[in-house]
Amino acid sequence: MRVMLKASLDTEKANEAIRNGTMGKLIQESLEQIKPEAAYFTSDHGKRTAFLFFDMQDSSQMPVLSEPFFLQLNAEISYTPVMNVEDVQKGLSQLGR
Repeated sequence: MRVMLKASLDTEKANEAIRNGTMGKLIQESLEQIKPEAAYFTSDHGKRTAFLFFDMQDSSQMPVLSEPFFLQLNAEISYTPVMNVEDVQKGLSQLGR
């Protein structure tokens, strides 16, 4: 299932990771682990936030993918099922209209 992982980073922990040089490594390792089809970084509600879109094969992946953000950046994490245009079209075609 295609999902969006939203990671909102704790400001103080993120500042510390930037200052000590570990932020880039954490992001790189997370992207290698998750293999997102798209990754966006911005601010949301005043916090550094990552939006990662990827195919989750099994919900058992959630701890492996989330824990680095929790442990190193005290992040708030959410997972949301999402669709691309093809998924929407496939779903609509099944409505029988």
